[in-house]
Parts: sequence; C-alpha cells; structure tokens
Amino acid sequence: MVWDLEKFHDHTAVRDEYGNAVTYIELAAEGERVAAAAGGRCLVFCLCTNTIGSVVGYVSFLNAGIVPVLLNAHLERPLLDGLLLAYGPKYLWIPEEQAESFDGMQSVYSSYGYRLLRTGYPREYPLFPELGLLLTTSGSTGSPKFVRQSYANILANARSIVEYLELDETERPITTLPMNYTYGLSIINSHLLVGATLLITEKGVMQREFWQFFREQKATSFGGVPYTYEMLERLRFFRMDLPSLRTMTQAGGKLTPELHKRFAEYAAEKGKKFVVMYGQCEATARMGYLPADKAVERCGSMGIAIPGGKFRLVDASGGTVTEPHVTGELVYEGPNVTLGYAERGEDLSKGDEHHGVLETGDMAQFDEDGYYYIVGRKKRFLKIYGNRVNLDEVDRLIKGRFEGLDCASAGVDDHMYLFVTNGALADEVKDFIVGKTGLNHAAFQVIVIEEIPKNDAGKTLYKELAKYYE
Repeated sequence: MVWDLEKFHDHTAVRDEYGNAVTYIELAAEGERVAAAAGGRCLVFCLCTNTIGSVVGYVSFLNAGIVPVLLNAHLERPLLDGLLLAYGPKYLWIPEEQAESFDGMQSVYSSYGYRLLRTGYPREYPLFPELGLLLTTSGSTGSPKFVRQSYANILANARSIVEYLELDETERPITTLPMNYTYGLSIINSHLLVGATLLITEKGVMQREFWQFFREQKATSFGGVPYTYEMLERLRFFRMDLPSLRTMTQAGGKLTPELHKRFAEYAAEKGKKFVVMYGQCEATARMGYLPADKAVERCGSMGIAIPGGKFRLVDASGGTVTEPHVTGELVYEGPNVTLGYAERGEDLSKGDEHHGVLETGDMAQFDEDGYYYIVGRKKRFLKIYGNRVNLDEVDRLIKGRFEGLDCASAGVDDHMYLFVTNGALADEVKDFIVGKTGLNHAAFQVIVIEEIPKNDAGKTLYKELAKYYE
C-alpha cells in the first residue's frame, strides 16, 4: 500500500470543476471495490484524463498491488493497439464513452465515469514483485518503451517532495499537466500522502474556465513546464489577482534565464514561492530543486539534490569533476532511481537494473556553493565546421532575444536548422545566431513551420523535426 487513505477520514481528496468530490475514506472504499473486481495482481492499461474517475482507478490499482500502465486517453487507436499486443494487459480502465469501441471486451465494473474491461488476452506476463507502475517517456507517440517504477521509488520520491516543498493537508494543487506525465503524476502522489485536496480539471491555463475554477476553489499551487510559463507570461499572469496562490513549481526542461528571473521576482514581491525543479521519469520524478529563497539569487540554476539523493559530475574520461564551473555529465544517486525499462511484456519480470544510480544524459556545472546548472543534453550537440555547438543553448538564446517566438533547433553536423513559427523574423533569427556563434552563415537554415511539435507535457519533439531535413 502506497497511501494510508483512511488516515484522512472525511477530508476531500479530489474535487473536479463540475462540483463532484471524493473524500479520502470514500477513495479507500472505492479502491477496495475496484481491486475486488480486478481479482488480484495483474497488468492494467489506464487511459488517463484529468478527471476523478482516472485518479480513482490509478490510486486503487497502486494501493492494491495491481500494476497500472498510464497512457493518454487520446492516444491514437493504432498506437494503442500496438501497445496492447506488446503487453497483453488483463484489463483496461477507460472513460465510459470510449468503452463501446472495445466491443469485444467484457465490462466487469464501472465507477465515476470509468469502466474496467477484461481484455481476454490469453497470456499474462509475470510481474516483478516490486514493480508498481509503468510510465512512458514519449508522450503521445505510442512507443512501447516504458519506465518501470517500484513501490519504493514512488514512496521515496513522494516523501522527498513533501519534505522540500513543506506540503500539508491545507494544500489545494490544481492540475495543469496530464496525470500520465511523470511531473503531473508526482503532484498527485505527493499531495495524497499528506491529505491535501487535488483540484482536477481538463482545462488549460489558456482557458477562462481554468482560472474560474482556480479562484472558486482557492487553489494554492500549480506546476508547469517551460511552455506553461511562456503561455502564462503572454496571458499577463503578473497582473492577475490570485490571493490563494502560495507556490509555483517548474520542471520538464530549463526556463530561459529571463523567464526564470521574472517569475522569481514576481514571487518574491508577492510573498509566494517559485520553485524550479529538475527530474526525469527514470528517477520517478524529481532529482533536484532550487529552494524558493534562492530563486532570484541563483537564477538559472536547477538547485541541489532532493532529500535522500546526491549529484556528481563525470568528465569525458570517466573521472569525477571536483572544480566549480567545469562541465560534466550529471549522475544522480537515490532511492527514487527506477528499476529500468520495459519494451515488451517479457520485460515486466526484470528486476532492478539501475541499482540506485542514473546517468542523466544532461551536461551540467556546479558553482562554488554547490548549486547545479544544466548547460545542455549530452546528445543535443552538433559539430559545425569543427566547433561544438549546444542546441539547447541556441534555443534559449533565440527565446531570450525574440520574446513570444516559439522555436527549436536541430540538424546534423555542419548543418543547423532553426525552426520558427514567425516567418517575418526568419532572417533576423539567422543573423542573430550567426553573430552569436561566429560561424559561417552557410551552416544555418531557417525553416518556418506553423507550430513546434510538442508532447502532452509541452516538451519539444525534436525527432519530428527531422522529416524537414533528413
């Protein structure tokens, strides 16, 4: 059992935008009914929405030792069918309106607008005893590659988040991210641990209804990826009157220093907390955080390791970096490092392959006081005429110079492609990057596209840009 739900009795666990609510004691009771219907430990595909039914299923399965696989409910059917064949789950937990499209499957239970369907697949794959949850790292692409998270991983990370964010039962976080995304899920996990009230909505920050729900229910916090904060700035968020707001958290990629500074200064001025964090699905969710009281002073930093974890940097020769302002690959150690990956049903019986150590693939530095700064991805580099160019830094430079412009850089050695959504700025963007890098303009080409492809969580899908130049 991950959560002791009965401990919080009649306190509201989940409330949605339509006035529906579930208490902790009701959530515990419903969990027993769902688990009984499933009949014991097995694999369940959960097609997730930010609704009460979706949360009820997830919590029920995890607490009963049933292994949920969290997927976007709007995943294209051919992609979902491929995953079903690869893993053969015993059940689907899906929105009722989608049940009729699975007419060959038997409905065994329904609750809060969701239905449990028995799939009828003939083979059940053995499950490693500590396997608790499967999450995808690829958003809505239908990749069969999942991260295998253990019960110990989930609990360790949730407890750590509770500690450094100082969470308690008075918190009322509002959802801004899909629950099948590791960051969005970590908000659910950590807040249920302390008896808080989750405010669940399918609406996004660009919709009036979101802010209406926020104000009516006196939301105390929200989380966002860089794209969320870019949208908030366009919405003139700093002019909003949000007296109940206590905390804003940010993860899922690095903010531009300019945007980090604006939100940090706003929080300091208004007596609120702005907490920049760092994480990956392979570490359950979070590995680092920048304490709120350092948000302005350490602008651009992702902070220090979370309670229970530790960082180190490894140089190209495999040695440990001991001097500040020297770049190395960031390596994390902690009890939240997950078991490994699965790419097919047979992989679900595998044990712990990471043994508490994760090579993040991120290049970083630390300063004299031990605060870490991400400088790029290990693989997000190009060689341009023999010069190593960091593509993440190129993206940050453009966004910092051209306010409100969505962009992404990609390419192959000696050829960088700068993708922008505003053709009027194409020549200016190219000249700017040529000037910044000091490299020949022939190595750069600007491509204007309608929108930068992103996954459910707002992260840029660089692989989808390859079709423009391969």
